[in-house]
Amino acid sequence: MPTPDLETAELTLTGRITTASNATFLGSIGDVVVVYKPIAGESPLWDFPQGTLAHREVAAYLVSQALGWGVVPHTWLRDGPMGEGMVQLWQEQDPAQDAVNLIAADHVPETGWKQVLQGQDENGRMVALVHEDSPALRRMAVFDVIVNNADRKGDHILAMADGHRHGVDHGLTFHRDHKLRTVLWGWLGEDLISEELDGIDRVSEGLHGELGRNLADLLSAEEIATLAARCARLRLAGQFPAPSGEMSAVPWPLF
Repeated sequence: MPTPDLETAELTLTGRITTASNATFLGSIGDVVVVYKPIAGESPLWDFPQGTLAHREVAAYLVSQALGWGVVPHTWLRDGPMGEGMVQLWQEQDPAQDAVNLIAADHVPETGWKQVLQGQDENGRMVALVHEDSPALRRMAVFDVIVNNADRKGDHILAMADGHRHGVDHGLTFHRDHKLRTVLWGWLGEDLISEELDGIDRVSEGLHGELGRNLADLLSAEEIATLAARCARLRLAGQFPAPSGEMSAVPWPLF
């Protein structure tokens, strides 16, 4: 069977993802399974311009491509049953793996994991938020800093069977003001490695070329300028940043 044209072939809805805060549907284009988020189904937000979340999701994919790390699954804008929206290739994660988890505070492994915070659960027991200490999650953490991700929840990280980690749900990105809220704080203050620095350089260089031209259709000029400034600051610092400002450093809920 020939591969359908993902831009123009019919998009058929097969279900709705009811846990999402905006209208989110499961669909198919031929035999290709996709996620579809129509712009018409975006809930108004006080701090992000109305009707821009789908554009930000596509912009996040373009930055992911420039980094070269495959953080964000293939994402694009197209028409659908409820009008124009974001479409993304569905990823079947491995249910046996958890890249981020809440565990008993006295059971945090000594190696292979990073602890982000501790707190009490609904029964008063001490628990710890942890994430794996892996190159894939380090790259995602760098990506989140660059795109100013305001909503990196644990469930927005898809653990694939082959060890790859995909990040999804990037509507709350690229704000001109500092908005970074993430569960991936485990490398706070650690030096970036050469691979991570090279990725930042690819984005900075791309903003002067094709990446910049493509982002101009999705983000404001000020948002692109602050994206460039974040890359420059992170490259100069050469290490994972610490939380800053008065807002929470983690999203809520965490998952």
